[in-house]
Amino acid sequence: MSTALTSSQTRFLRGQAHDLKALLQIGGKGVTPAFVAQLEEVLELHELVKVKVAAEDREARDAMIAELTSSTGSALVQRIGHTAVLYRPSKEKRQIVLPRG
Repeated sequence: MSTALTSSQTRFLRGQAHDLKALLQIGGKGVTPAFVAQLEEVLELHELVKVKVAAEDREARDAMIAELTSSTGSALVQRIGHTAVLYRPSKEKRQIVLPRG
């Protein structure tokens, strides 16, 4: 189940993600089960995560990002170049309070 965001929530999350550093990077092996498991843990801890995608062409990057969002149930907040911002609310303790609407 993917997280759906409204435009105001996406705008809010983009602002929150602005100062974040990329915590994870996908290399030449692509999206592996180990990488997905690590991303799950990081999303549970931080909720909002920047991921660097080291694929050469745009279609490959888009495919990897789509695979990440579907396998983790996260939402793509923003994608600029090789960097994607993913959001998924924590199951245990939520830290980010989204605006309504």
